[in-house]
Amino acid sequence: MTKLKTSITQHDHVQGNKDAPLTLVEYGDFECPHCGRAHPIVKALQERFGDQLRFVYRHFPLAQIHPHAESAAEASEFAGAHKKFWEMHDLLFENQDQLGLPLYQELAGTLRLPVQRLREALETGEFTAKVRSDFSSGVRSGVNGTPTFFINGIRYDGPVNVISMAEALAYVLEQAA
Repeated sequence: MTKLKTSITQHDHVQGNKDAPLTLVEYGDFECPHCGRAHPIVKALQERFGDQLRFVYRHFPLAQIHPHAESAAEASEFAGAHKKFWEMHDLLFENQDQLGLPLYQELAGTLRLPVQRLREALETGEFTAKVRSDFSSGVRSGVNGTPTFFINGIRYDGPVNVISMAEALAYVLEQAA
């Protein structure tokens, strides 16, 4: 049983009720096709569990096989600095096949973010440390691929589909009651 080694802090990107009895943490990569397929699954779980589920997204860019993963993560962090992380997160997954500076600039414009500042942030590596910090926390927790999920701090190694994950979440919820 592999456990999450890094606690959730104010530096994490969190959706949902902070006091939810269930916490789902994903280590993901915006260029990973498996993460792209997991994205609507997580959305469905959030809808199904509502206020009982808190979702946390952490970056785990597999840069050796996904050349745009790190820049996409940094673009999402730039958006996060402007309170638009989740909007950028969703748009990056929805446009996964077009990752690169032209897309980031287009999405920044769509989200009314300063496009020139985005370019500067990517050029200077302004958000590299945050992305690498997430990656390091994943390594400490035994993450070696994406997506990797943790339910209430315990690694979920089952199939990534709505039925299996909902059953696992329901089981953890039942045990906590």
